[in-house]
Amino acid sequence: MKMEEYAYVLDFLSQGRVTDRYREPIAHVMGTTYFTLLEITVKKDTSLSIGQKIFVGKDGRNEVERIKRRIEYEDLTATGKSQLESVIKEIIIEKEQEFINFFNKCGAISIRQHQLELLPGIGKKHTEEIKKEREKKLFESFKDIQERVSLIPDPIHILVIRILDEIKHTTKYYLFSKPPITKESRF
Repeated sequence: MKMEEYAYVLDFLSQGRVTDRYREPIAHVMGTTYFTLLEITVKKDTSLSIGQKIFVGKDGRNEVERIKRRIEYEDLTATGKSQLESVIKEIIIEKEQEFINFFNKCGAISIRQHQLELLPGIGKKHTEEIKKEREKKLFESFKDIQERVSLIPDPIHILVIRILDEIKHTTKYYLFSKPPITKESRF
């Protein structure tokens, strides 16, 4: 199972949670590969900034003592929740080509539904227009999508909303993030 290598800090609690038995510094972070929400223990005398990108992989961690657990949206602090949209947007922009590849290569889920239709505001007409345009020439950037597909004002915002829905588990299908935690999953 692939794990997150890098993550963005959503919130840093230098004194831990008031309800924790051991008051160690913790942070809530979001992974950059699967948008996984994690709670980490921060190394002693280390301070993190909200929005900071840190290494959370197995070897060579500078700021992270250990990954405590995978968390859900409800476990985030108010600050963490307020940072989600901007961090998701930053990850999408950072990995633009991966998301452009999604628009270029995604296919049908069933006879009646296409993966594109899972994006907010994208219906059958938009899907047909996107498919027609990508047959002519593959998309090269978000700007290219905006210019060639009418009525799609901001593909980045559409992706942000979709990923937020996946993180909040208000959707049946998971295109970009990991599904909810089960007994078998760790992080």
